[in-house]
Amino acid sequence: MTFEEFIKLRDFIYKKTGIYFEDQKMYYVKNRVEDHIEFTGHENFKSYFSWLKFDNTEHGLQELLNALTVNETYFFREYYQLKCFAEEVLPEIVERKEKENNKEIKIWSAGCSTGEEPYTLAMIMEEMLEHVNDIKWKIYATDINTDVLKKAKQGLYLERSIRLVPEEYKKRYFYHNDQYYEVIPKLKKNIIFFQLNLIDTVEMQKMRNFDVIFCRNVLIYFDDVSRRQVAIYFYETLLDGGYIFLGHSESMSRITPIFKLRKYKNAYIYTK
Repeated sequence: MTFEEFIKLRDFIYKKTGIYFEDQKMYYVKNRVEDHIEFTGHENFKSYFSWLKFDNTEHGLQELLNALTVNETYFFREYYQLKCFAEEVLPEIVERKEKENNKEIKIWSAGCSTGEEPYTLAMIMEEMLEHVNDIKWKIYATDINTDVLKKAKQGLYLERSIRLVPEEYKKRYFYHNDQYYEVIPKLKKNIIFFQLNLIDTVEMQKMRNFDVIFCRNVLIYFDDVSRRQVAIYFYETLLDGGYIFLGHSESMSRITPIFKLRKYKNAYIYTK
């Protein structure tokens, strides 16, 4: 794949998904594209690219996106943020719900990858709301990559993925066999996994009335224009006073001024 071919493919993926691969990512993309060209039986890039563009099913594009967007993650990643959510943010949400006589909490894990984040959040919800009466909660877990979503739904993990899970949580929320830790059904029942493209206007407009959005280390794959677009969607998605958690190296204030930055004891969080 030449640099000119890389540019053509990059622009095509960007228009479809908002994901932007910078020039230094060429060889990362090249290796995966050439594997996919061979897998699909095309003789050259020209034939392959034409097939991608005119495939109405977009199965080929989805396969390529799956190869390009695999992100390794683990349970209880960026623990200080989760501590802030559990001990500071969640009590605020519960207090607000009680005042409004609204018993539903909605959380969105955007870019959920293989499921470690939403299952971590589910454990926190189980633990923190154990003695809170009548509160119901759902976690909506989305990703553009269909392969990682399949793994997330299975809920099977190796030791390295759960290395930061407290021992009592391992016993309470996982079955353990010789090789895998499997998430128990109780933890799965309040999580809905589904595919979502964050720049798909129609689908994003269906995401409404969320109390919290976790979108950590996802917007780094977008350019400035797409980041602003997604940030506006997030703003419209959140309830008034809602919260958004970004990765530790990400800054919403560099993207748009519409969110407020709040200082908590354990972390800085953006709010609507």
